Amino acid sequence: MSRQRLLAFLTALAVAVGIALLGPMTTSASAASCAAGWNASAVYTGGSTASYNGHNWQAKWWTQGETPSTGGSGVWSDQGSCTGGSGGGGGSTCTYPAWVAGRSYVAGDIVKYTNGNYYKASHDNPGYDPTISTWYWDPYSCTGDGGGTTPGSFVVSEAQFNQMFPNRSSFYTYSGLTAALSAYPGFTTTGSDTVKKQEAAAFLANVSHETGGLVYIVEQNTANYSHYCDTSRSYGCPAGQSAYYGRGPIQLSWNFNYKAAGDALGIDLLNNPNLVQTDPAIAWKTGLWYWNTQTGPGTMTGHNAMVNGAGFGETIRSINGSIECNGGNPAQVQSRINAYQSFTSILGVPAGNNLSC
Repeated sequence: MSRQRLLAFLTALAVAVGIALLGPMTTSASAASCAAGWNASAVYTGGSTASYNGHNWQAKWWTQGETPSTGGSGVWSDQGSCTGGSGGGGGSTCTYPAWVAGRSYVAGDIVKYTNGNYYKASHDNPGYDPTISTWYWDPYSCTGDGGGTTPGSFVVSEAQFNQMFPNRSSFYTYSGLTAALSAYPGFTTTGSDTVKKQEAAAFLANVSHETGGLVYIVEQNTANYSHYCDTSRSYGCPAGQSAYYGRGPIQLSWNFNYKAAGDALGIDLLNNPNLVQTDPAIAWKTGLWYWNTQTGPGTMTGHNAMVNGAGFGETIRSINGSIECNGGNPAQVQSRINAYQSFTSILGVPAGNNLSC
């Protein structure tokens, strides 16, 4: 055997031995880049991604506060390992504004303190120092992925909310409402500052009427419960004949409304209607779903009625107009108007025209 052929044989033998010892040779693809780190305070809707412990995760439906894993409620889907990014819920890519002493902040506001750390207000406050005040979550793990709100993002402060609903059930939390706002970003952010506050007052006034001042979480007349199953629908009533009674701030009812709201929000409410009476944010989301997308017995949504100048009366028509409007029940209409006028007064804006239907 020539020297050249001997060298080739020895090289091939070395490669073969290496394969035998190390196993089959594979070519590994580069790991994906990490998405923004998971944030316990952030709201994630179906399709949203976050990274945690070196893996990217994708939310199957709405979630908040549930650590990404293959267990739990099953909301998270493991998208595989990732590299780079914050990867674990921390990070320093935030763009929230600097804290200013003496400036008023509302619950949910995120500020950057002089020490470089971020802090999230847990209550309304007049600019308390985040490092010594119990009115802040300390510290706030901020990833810059939209997990919090910036100052002034909701036109109703927690103090004003509490003034509107002094006897409310503890279920209807202010934090649940602000967490739900991400589902419909046009709500109370469209038009002038006056229009924004008028819309908030209109929504909350109708909610107040439907729930007795945010006292009732579920429909009180249990005799009606079995009536809310439309068996003509192909999907039927998988949670039970009597499972689709009124729940939440606008008393969502009927199997077809639970399905429609759940489909829009990325939550399986058809099979899990009880979520509307056990999860405050989901309850508020169903109210915002109706307000922003449903015309009901009216001609426009509540949102469009307020931002397009039709007036508060048209919001009544969209919610219960077939029963109350056109002289159907003037006392109920007036009750809604009284609440609206009270709430606009609290927010410091005029009630506007066309209050009745």
